[in-house]
Amino acid sequence: MPKVIDHDERREHIVDVTWDLIVRGGFEAATMREIAAAAGFANGALKRYFASKDALVEATFDRALSQVHAQIAAATADRSGLEALRVLCYGAMPLDAKRITAGRVLLAFWDMSLGNRRLHDRYAEHLRSWRAALREHIRQGRADGDIRTATPDEQLVDEIVLMNAGANVMSLVGPGSRRASSRRRTSTPSSTA
Repeated sequence: MPKVIDHDERREHIVDVTWDLIVRGGFEAATMREIAAAAGFANGALKRYFASKDALVEATFDRALSQVHAQIAAATADRSGLEALRVLCYGAMPLDAKRITAGRVLLAFWDMSLGNRRLHDRYAEHLRSWRAALREHIRQGRADGDIRTATPDEQLVDEIVLMNAGANVMSLVGPGSRRASSRRRTSTPSSTA
């Protein structure tokens, strides 16, 4: 009897391997030849699962974004206003190995999205969604009386996005420059800032 192959499982395995190669050496290390070898396939066999390297990269990018969305959704499910805003900020900060790794993969995707319109558009949609969530939690925090700053909401959203993105970049290019504990302290949105 022929062996039953779970194609979805194989696709996930190939994405896992691609993720690991990108984490260790960036996109340059994730060549189709290296991915195939690490996944235990002949080079041409990947085409059965991913038509091109771009398709494989997009699947890996989707995994990174879906992990971010899942973490944020789980963390903010029963929260609103300032409390949800804090959780949302902490969720995007590189405070543990898993989030530092996700940041490393996202940094590689940011670079690649400069030349790949589809990746650029996918990340832009993720950013719009993240900004909308921040905006809503700020609005709720103001309604609750917990956020009393005169700083406009859009400026607060910009500052939070830039702080979180900057923290992710610095955790990779300057990991000794700031400890996670100090990032956590500075990532807490001030109710009077």
